[in-house]
Amino acid sequence: MEAVLWQTLAGTRGGPNRVRILDALDERPRNANRLADDLDLAYNTVRHHLDVLEDNEIVTSTSEDYGTVYLPSDRARTNWETIQDIISQVDS
Repeated sequence: MEAVLWQTLAGTRGGPNRVRILDALDERPRNANRLADDLDLAYNTVRHHLDVLEDNEIVTSTSEDYGTVYLPSDRARTNWETIQDIISQVDS
């Protein structure tokens, strides 16, 4: 999982936005529209990054309907120390 986290959050051009999204979801679960508003990102950008995060089992969702709420996955929580390391390096 550590390699997946580094690649997904730090190894790609979209990594910084994925870090911002994951950090926001750590504060509280939200839907894509709320994330877009809170992070001042385009809705389609947020949706793309959520799909990548979900495909890599970093976030999980409540359903697949409109208004789906996202939150960090159990796997992400288990590896939260690695995520914090990545966040500190991406923010630097």
